[in-house]
Parts: sequence; structure tokens; C-alpha cells
Amino acid sequence: MIIVIGGGPAGRIGAMRLAGAGAEVRLIEKRKIGGQCLHDRCMTVCALNDVARLLEYARVQKDLGILDSVPSVSYPAVRRRMREIQEKLSTVLDAETRRAGVDVVYGAEGSLSGGKVYIDDEEVRADAVLAATGSRAVIPDIPGVDLRGVYTYQTLHDMEDLPRRMVIVGGGVVAAEFAHIFQAFGSEVDIVVRSRLLRDLDEKVRSAAMRDLAGIGIHEGTTVLGIEGGARARSVRLSSGEEIEADAVFLATGLAPDSGALQGLQKRPDGAVVVDAHMRTSVEGVYAAGDVIGPPYLTPVARREGVVAAENILGRGTVMDYASIPQVMTLRYDYTIATAGTDGDDAVTLSAPAPAGPGSFWDVARGWTGLAQVRVDPGTGRLIGTASGVPGASIPLSYLGYLMRQGITVSEFDDIIEIHPSTDGVYGLARYAAGMLRK
Repeated sequence: MIIVIGGGPAGRIGAMRLAGAGAEVRLIEKRKIGGQCLHDRCMTVCALNDVARLLEYARVQKDLGILDSVPSVSYPAVRRRMREIQEKLSTVLDAETRRAGVDVVYGAEGSLSGGKVYIDDEEVRADAVLAATGSRAVIPDIPGVDLRGVYTYQTLHDMEDLPRRMVIVGGGVVAAEFAHIFQAFGSEVDIVVRSRLLRDLDEKVRSAAMRDLAGIGIHEGTTVLGIEGGARARSVRLSSGEEIEADAVFLATGLAPDSGALQGLQKRPDGAVVVDAHMRTSVEGVYAAGDVIGPPYLTPVARREGVVAAENILGRGTVMDYASIPQVMTLRYDYTIATAGTDGDDAVTLSAPAPAGPGSFWDVARGWTGLAQVRVDPGTGRLIGTASGVPGASIPLSYLGYLMRQGITVSEFDDIIEIHPSTDGVYGLARYAAGMLRK
């Protein structure tokens, strides 16, 4: 018997891979299958962003004189229907997991004490264990974080209606995405960042993102001293001396591995379970995957880690490769900002506006149709990094990330015939880079 603790992307996919190989697998999930990706994070952003983008695009069309009006949004209806669809998706995942041969146990808590495995308080025999207990929202030590009206991604579903003013605390992708969503819904939004918003992005890519966040109050280089209020939050007090009115505060202050139920394993100071490239922990026969082993906290990475763990449990030596992992951020209506690859000390970086196409044609009137960027190793011609800020950018970047891991060079783009019309400018930019290198 192989025990899998946690039914999120890492645990579920790992369990299915094991069962597909003929192993007897029991998956323990204390809540609902699908993990935080389905119930709290990725799918919540997708659901809310779809509505936000519809509203934003309608505003563009109205400004051009094409539409007469912009529809209003019923947030209670969005919230209710979103939860219904998330439940439906969870039912689909449950059926898929069981069809793969996995025994799913709900409402129980799996835990470890060294090599001993427990389901609730009962010790069970296990030939191997895959621990995939996920992550939790980091709650900063700020006076007032326990007030009503203060939310994290895990509690946002408790917010019954749109706030008039929302303050978002945090400077990463989650902060930017939710700021865009609630501004599109009609809330006044401020972001408070202790350093610099989206500081890890390439400067040109960051500039593209900042265009999409126009109209949002951005307070950089300051910290939150406290959240003020009586029965509920009413303002946020900053170290800069400002006090921002807010009837909702969203904490986008990061994630931490949720490893409290896993004892007797080597961990880092933040609680991340230490694993090697085979997903093996410090305890023989115990493997870990997903958010519980720490960043990058991405669903596709968690899935792959779950597969690597399963393959090694089955004795098929497999190594986890973190090179050229694509990442995406969704802001202005149809646009996504996707990146993959590395910077490279000697890399040549080329950037250009993206061509107009589906989802961006009407933006020609405003002079902005997105961004394409490539980073090339001038010695070998290898494509080592790319970014795209256009409608549908996440699809080509997934494949480009894979091709970069295979060592693709920009000269190989000479023979590609791309789809037209398309908003993607990466292929053309890669061909241009190849011509530069030939000269």
C-alpha cells in the first residue's frame, strides 16, 4: 500500500501515476480533491478574471463608440456561480482519480512521525508515502489582521459583496492580478508594497504590466503599521504616514509550506520539506512534492514533482528539472504576460511591440498591442529566455519553455510558419535575432 497525503495537483497526479502502474494507492484528503489550485487560487483567479476582462473590454468598445453601455456586475452572483462550478470540477476530478484506481478517503487527516504514517490517530502500514500537504497563506504580524473585512486567498470566498475601497498588501503577481480584478469590478484599489511592485520582472515586461495597472494607487517602499477599525476594517495605516480608507483588505503576502502534520523530516526554517532531485525526503520511503517543498508554488511544477516522486517510488529513476519553467500573469482583458527561461549574464535581449491580432485589434487606436521579447546566447544562438505580453501568451510560452530545455536555437525559427492572424511576436523576433547573429 502506498499512502498519498493531500489531494492537490502533486498528490492527485502522483497517486494516479502510481495506480496506473498497478500499485495499491490510498489518497488522504481532509477537505476536497483539487487542492488550493481549484478551490482557492488558480481557478478563483480564472473565474473572477473572466468577468473582469469582459467588463474591461466592454469599456474599450464603449470608448470607441461601438457599444452603447457597459454592463454592471453582480458580485454575489459571481461568487455563488463560481463556487458551484468549482464544486462541479471537484466532482469531475474525484471521478477521474477513482477511475485511475486510487482509493480516495475524505475528511481524514494524514500525518507522519518519521517513518510512521497515521490516518487521523490510527497508524497504518505503508510501503511508501508521498506527502503533498500544500501551502498556506502567510499572515503578517500586523495589528488588526483579525478584523472582519481582512481576507487572504483562502478566505476571499467569505466576502459577500464588492468593497467600495480595497487595499491589497503585497507586491507579487497575486497582488497585481487581484488589483486588476477588483478595479475592473468597480472598486477603488490601492496596492501597498514594502519594496517595488513586480520587482522580479524584466524592466520592459514590468512596464507592460504597469500599463495594465493604470488607475490603481501604488504605494511602494512602505509597510503597513496597522489595520484600523472597530467591528470591521475601515483603513490601513502606513509607515509613510499615509492612512488609506478601506472597507476590505486583501493580504497577498505570500505562501508558506503547510508541513505541520509532517514530523521527523528534515525541513528548512520556513517549514519546507527538504527533498533531493528524486523527491526523496530525509526519511527512507517518504517522498514529498508540491508546495510543501517550497517555491516556486506553481501548479504545473507541483504536478511534475508528483510524477517524479511516483516514478521513483516505482523504482524508475527520474530527476526533477526546473529549467525554463513558464509563468503567467493575467491582467488587462484578453492579455496575459508570460515568461520562461533565464536572464543569462551575456545574453542579448531584444524587445519589440507585438503585432495586432485577435484580442488586440481595437487597441491599435490606443497605441498599445503588447510586447514580445527574446533573450539569446550570442555564442551559441540558443534561445535562453522569452516573454510575451499579448492575448493568449500562455499557450506558446508553454511550448517555448520546453523547446528551450531541449536547446533550441533562434536559427531554427527560420523554418517555422506560424498561425496568422496572431498576436504573438516572439517567432518573428527570434528570426530577427538569428539574422543579427548571421551578420
